[in-house]
Amino acid sequence: MSEENITRLHLDGKEYILIGTAHISKNSAEQVKEVIEQERPDSVCVELDAGRYQSVMEGNKWKEMDIFKVIKEKKATLLLMNLAISSFQNRMAKQFDIKPGQEMIQGIESAKEVDAKLVLADRNIQITFSRIWRGLGFKGKAMLLSQVIASIFSDESISEEELEKMKKQDTINAILDEFTDSFPQLKVPLIDERDQYLAEKIRKAPGEKVVAVLGAAHVPGITKEIHKKHDLKKLTALPPKSKAPKIIGWSIPILILAIIAYTFFANPDAGLQQTLSWVLWNGGLSALGAALAFGHPLTILSAFIAAPITSLNPLLAAGWFAGIAQAFLVKPNVSDFEKLTEDVFTFKGFWRNKVTRILLIVVLANLGSSLGTFIGGADVVRLFFQNF
Repeated sequence: MSEENITRLHLDGKEYILIGTAHISKNSAEQVKEVIEQERPDSVCVELDAGRYQSVMEGNKWKEMDIFKVIKEKKATLLLMNLAISSFQNRMAKQFDIKPGQEMIQGIESAKEVDAKLVLADRNIQITFSRIWRGLGFKGKAMLLSQVIASIFSDESISEEELEKMKKQDTINAILDEFTDSFPQLKVPLIDERDQYLAEKIRKAPGEKVVAVLGAAHVPGITKEIHKKHDLKKLTALPPKSKAPKIIGWSIPILILAIIAYTFFANPDAGLQQTLSWVLWNGGLSALGAALAFGHPLTILSAFIAAPITSLNPLLAAGWFAGIAQAFLVKPNVSDFEKLTEDVFTFKGFWRNKVTRILLIVVLANLGSSLGTFIGGADVVRLFFQNF
């Protein structure tokens, strides 16, 4: 048996065998099978969390997704991330006739064959993304979303050089690699924390012999971190939200309402003009966003009506109302969910699919409402100073 890509560690009377795999390599799956069959470990750890394990074993069950729940729970951005990763995987699979993650599937199957305990050793992907998201400012979030959207719409082929580079990464790292170069602080939640989490799960795996199937990029970090104890609760806790956005979010509408109320009291005509400006800018730009996403006429109307009101309440968003209206009026069918990962390959498909169109309506209606708040708010202030 070749020892290439295999790291053996002995710690506290246990043997750990780390297999550094390439996530898009057929040879890695064969090596995983060979190692597990020959070593017959007590436990097999795989670099998956429960959600990704389910996707690997059952496929991406998009047809079971509740789009209303996604909107209500404010998970549109996370779904966009998952779509980007899925699209990225499928594009690689088609170009190189391979199945990303085959070595993980092999690890799961081989664990069953030798009656080893299967350990899902990676941190929940939603927690990783949440810790990344909360570590970014407004500019960083805008850049991350643009990077993800660009990866979805990109139809460029992957070069051999890029392929070799990606063989040393996992899919999440590959998607965000360029962004991590621009924001080095993201290396902590994306790489370092996951190394610590993986190391602790592997260290605690039952039995005296443990095989771990890992992306090659994680092996050096895990080799270092496995000698330490790590607090899994701390690594999975979400950092507290900053109070600044909430303070600003409430201060602006309170200020706008106060200015309009005072103006109405002192000069009703000017107050009416301010109210009209606020409604038209907010409603108009939000409706425009819904229209750009090819929303139903009643969806566009709901964005127009909701935006001036939701802009005065940070707990609400015009895009949510527009998205839910679209989901009711043009309900996605099973084929839309089944074609989801294929439709996101192209710009046209992204707009054509009823599921992604709902997501676009949510995002663009919210963006329009945000622009309307700034422009409409500035006009309210202008009219105030103009009349007093």
